[in-house]
Amino acid sequence: MAKPVKVSSATFVCSVPDHTQGPKDRKPEYAFIGRSNVGKSSLVNMLTNNGKLAHVSSTPGKTRTLNYFLINESWYLVDLPGYGYARRSKEERGEFSQMMIEYFSQRESLTCVMVLVDARIEPQDSDLELIEWLGEEGIPFVIVFTKADLKLKSKTGTMIASFKKELLKNWEELPPLFYTSTEDKIGRDELLKYIEEVNKELKNGGKKDSNK
Repeated sequence: MAKPVKVSSATFVCSVPDHTQGPKDRKPEYAFIGRSNVGKSSLVNMLTNNGKLAHVSSTPGKTRTLNYFLINESWYLVDLPGYGYARRSKEERGEFSQMMIEYFSQRESLTCVMVLVDARIEPQDSDLELIEWLGEEGIPFVIVFTKADLKLKSKTGTMIASFKKELLKNWEELPPLFYTSTEDKIGRDELLKYIEEVNKELKNGGKKDSNK
């Protein structure tokens, strides 16, 4: 059995409205993004073993900046604004979309986008559109299913299968997939191990590959 990846330090660094104001040290960045109620903050807290690192809000859509957390002094976890929250104005949603497009396409330190998808619901157009755009732009990403709780295994299994089916309409093969549950503490080691392996590859001179 592989040894679990230890998170010895997780520190909030900064919260910025624009990627050009982010850290300049060029450490690898893993961007976490998903619909506003996908459970992103809970997942960040589970990965870092710090229940207070990312604020878990009762109001979805509250994150409106790029939030940088330095993990193990070696890579950044970047908490991005959620999308698909209806109570935001059209103007606000447009500004966030532009901010994220610029971050994804211009941030040289971006190593991989973690697209968070709620495993309990049917495929959402907003998730599929983001995935398609990332693929077209050649931006490395993985899909992280959240809320894949054991007590909902039958339901989430059906929804995940439906999501995969939708993806395969446009993709020859699926990108890396991860299954997580903050309630059952599932998926933490697998996701951290993936990040560790990518970091090692980059350190050894490897290059990021597109998923498509």
